[in-house]
Amino acid sequence: MKESRISWTRPGVRLGRRDLLRGAATGAAGLSLTSLLAACGGSSSPTSQQGQGEGSFPSHPQWNFVFVNHVTTNPFFVPTQYGIQDACSLLGCKYQWTGSQTSNVTEMVDAFNAAIAAKADGIAVAIIDPTAFDAPVQAALQAGIPVVAYNADAPAGSKNARMAYIGQDLFQSGVQMGQRIVQLVGSGDVVGFIATPGSLNIQPRIDGAKQAIKASGAPINFVEVATGATVDEELSRIEAYYLGHQNLKGMFAVDAGSTQGVSQIMEKYNLASKGVHAGGYDLLPKTLQEINAGNLDFTIDQQPYLQGFYPVVQLFLYKLSGGLMQPSDTDTGLLFVTKNNVGPYLSTQTRFEGSSSKEQVVTHP
Repeated sequence: MKESRISWTRPGVRLGRRDLLRGAATGAAGLSLTSLLAACGGSSSPTSQQGQGEGSFPSHPQWNFVFVNHVTTNPFFVPTQYGIQDACSLLGCKYQWTGSQTSNVTEMVDAFNAAIAAKADGIAVAIIDPTAFDAPVQAALQAGIPVVAYNADAPAGSKNARMAYIGQDLFQSGVQMGQRIVQLVGSGDVVGFIATPGSLNIQPRIDGAKQAIKASGAPINFVEVATGATVDEELSRIEAYYLGHQNLKGMFAVDAGSTQGVSQIMEKYNLASKGVHAGGYDLLPKTLQEINAGNLDFTIDQQPYLQGFYPVVQLFLYKLSGGLMQPSDTDTGLLFVTKNNVGPYLSTQTRFEGSSSKEQVVTHP
């Protein structure tokens, strides 16, 4: 099925999602990971401060990479942390997961500065604010600490000097979502739910959706509504909005928690049978179940596992090569998950979706 394929923009590379899982993260999206992992043997994380030589790599320090996150306990980032763990185990490194639980930028900047003070070997940061991370990133680079962005990036034209972005093309994914909304709804009132308006990990998506809907010329009245940073808060606000606007033709969301909330309200009020369409982002178990049940039309997979795995690899190569291997922008892809292709997500429990902590080779269907 065409929908079950992922295309990356790097020349000469085109793999399907299940191909990726079959290879247990053998790499595809813009890095020369095939040759990298072919040279590496899997091993457990080293217990000494001196990292073990992995495959043909020389013995090296056990470099410590700090990940600064905006919602550290959000279930979306469970597979991201598995990706970090697996890459660190593979490459003989260690990591720290820090930041904020509630998208508090001040807390994130404090965590970033603490990483600089602790002389981290590399920093990966979700840049959710257009300017707040400019000075910390510059300070880290001046201290000789490489910095990459993941999941959320500084806006185009920004003064932020991060070395690369690893994650989904957020605006373009929103454009594709908006085009799907036009196909599904056609006309009428539609709401787009967003956890934290202005946050650079999700605002570009809703902006892209708005642009696509406007460009289509379809008579759709699209309204943006904030839901909040926690899953319980999101569900409550989504339900309250629906109860006050029961003429809605569509309910969509641009973050994992809001998408799950939309699915729950769709189920509770049996809205699919009333002709209401719905969709959103990410792979929370409830979201996948509701797609299978017909209460959601789609969700968009951005492969959160890779958003942890690839930053570690890029920072590792930078350190190993003395800076010759510069981090590079890496698009972790976009896949519409619908009732037609949700089956493999529900029938397998893996680290790649965060549904299991078990280390395993996933059998290709």
